[in-house]
Amino acid sequence: MPRIVGVDIPKEKKIYAGLAYIYGIGQASALKILQQAGISPDVRGKNLTEDEVSRITAIIQKDHKTEGVLRREIGINIKRLMDIQSYRGLRHKRSLPVRGQRTRTNARTRKGPKKTIGAQRKKEAAPAKKPAEAAKK
Repeated sequence: MPRIVGVDIPKEKKIYAGLAYIYGIGQASALKILQQAGISPDVRGKNLTEDEVSRITAIIQKDHKTEGVLRREIGINIKRLMDIQSYRGLRHKRSLPVRGQRTRTNARTRKGPKKTIGAQRKKEAAPAKKPAEAAKK
């Protein structure tokens, strides 16, 4: 199982799909990286040589932000939006959808499970005084 940028790449998958296990690299980026490194995308992870692994690692470290660095940068950007109280920042702070989705229905991933509110009974009003008792006073 080759290890690239601190992530174990699956040995049975083709390398272009295996590189997508690295946070910040999708299949399109993986294909570009493999083209730069001069490696066929159809090679399985277990068939990579140490030289090929080092070439891929060097290209990723030189040209791409991945894993912890990328996560930290995204977190800082979200925190900045919340600090300047932009609309997007407020949506993040309230755990609501940020990109204009509807919330009347179907926002369950962000809002969490429904909070069902049961039917509430009206409190019984105090018994009204009878007209005869009111006249006596």
